[in-house]
Amino acid sequence: MRTSRSGLWLPAQDDDREDLTLIVETPDGTYVRRVPPALPLPAHTDHGRGAEEATHTAAATWGLPDFVFQQAAHAVKGSGVRELGDRLLLAGRRGAVVQVKARTVDPKSDADEAAWIGKVAAKAMRQAKGTVRQLRLQSADMVNGRSRTLRIDGNAFEWIAVFLLDHPRVPPGTLASWAAPGMPAIALTRRDWDFLFDQLRSTTAVLDYLFRAAAEPAVALDNEPVRYYELAAADAVAPPKDIDTDLVGEGGTLFSGPQLPREPAGSDGTNAHLMIRIMLEDIALTSLDASLTESDRFTVLSDLDRLPVSARAEWGHLLRDMLRDVPLVPAEHVKWRFRRLLHEDNTGQLIVGAATCFDPTVQGAFAAYVQLRHHEVTNRTGRAEESSTLGVLLTPRHDGRRPWDTSTVRVHGDLALPPEDLKIYQEGWNRAFDEGSVVDAARTGGPQSSATT
Repeated sequence: MRTSRSGLWLPAQDDDREDLTLIVETPDGTYVRRVPPALPLPAHTDHGRGAEEATHTAAATWGLPDFVFQQAAHAVKGSGVRELGDRLLLAGRRGAVVQVKARTVDPKSDADEAAWIGKVAAKAMRQAKGTVRQLRLQSADMVNGRSRTLRIDGNAFEWIAVFLLDHPRVPPGTLASWAAPGMPAIALTRRDWDFLFDQLRSTTAVLDYLFRAAAEPAVALDNEPVRYYELAAADAVAPPKDIDTDLVGEGGTLFSGPQLPREPAGSDGTNAHLMIRIMLEDIALTSLDASLTESDRFTVLSDLDRLPVSARAEWGHLLRDMLRDVPLVPAEHVKWRFRRLLHEDNTGQLIVGAATCFDPTVQGAFAAYVQLRHHEVTNRTGRAEESSTLGVLLTPRHDGRRPWDTSTVRVHGDLALPPEDLKIYQEGWNRAFDEGSVVDAARTGGPQSSATT
């Protein structure tokens, strides 16, 4: 076992297929984090392809299969065939070109291995740059981890190049170097990659971390967990950002948490964080209406995956409480409970709610609620054209087939609601709050809203 204290791995005598232990000194005491080896390679393929598949598996298992892509077919360029990168990681408006390079022969001296790593790192960055250039010149069909095809326009994403190394024995202190590819770039080992996904359990959070880390000075390969905890320590003491909570209504409450949590996602032992993953899976597996496309599904999944990692366990506990609570009403009544989040850029809003049952009336009422809250926030920010609101509604089931149904409503831009519709929505929802038949978190200081109609 290798250990580290205050950001340094002690050298190992064996290869990297062993646990590492990171010991971090914090103001609250000593924190210990075990970092296991990278996932084993599949046995049915060669080493290089196996490293690519293991990289994909980590991102799909701890992130989401819908955010991991590979080319649907080779892109023909002139008389040749051009590959569009080993793997793409896409969520929201950010994308990573992941170039996996594996050492398939026995390592030589440390100096030789460091030279080889530098050579393949430079090659990986050239390939990543070419992939992005090609995607910006011409959109391409890409297949995600659920074997669904999306047309990817490279101009729709902010890109980062990722050199991902699979190596049995990285020389201690090795820094990969390359010519600047004209975009953010970072080098990781497969252990680093697996650590980030296991720690955060969110593709959006991993992409945000990669962009953040790429702006920092480079660290030695296999030392990404050290940098992670250095940044997490900085987050822990950073003051909350100044956010206008009144944008979500009178008395909105500011909740602040670190961007990078010290504890791995789901480490509280309750599995409450899995509520968000289950909701993502529900959306991913739902049959689409004829009017919707896989691109629409990708957008909805990306919006939900923006929920901060530090909030997911608490939201999971709340959602489970909502589902237990909303059926407890007299017959012919419907109880509603809501939680709303306005992202710090003030252009994205997430509404998650629960209701007693699902029928056309409930469906219409929830759609009205989402449109009303979107209209109210965008009227206050003046940024309607760049704003969106995602609403996710959970309704209990009682047939034993599954515990609940998941429904979504997403709106974007200026809704141009007719005055008569807006009046109906306001009377249906805001009047209920004013008359006291709805308990509103923004006015009571509580964490959620509930209504009985």
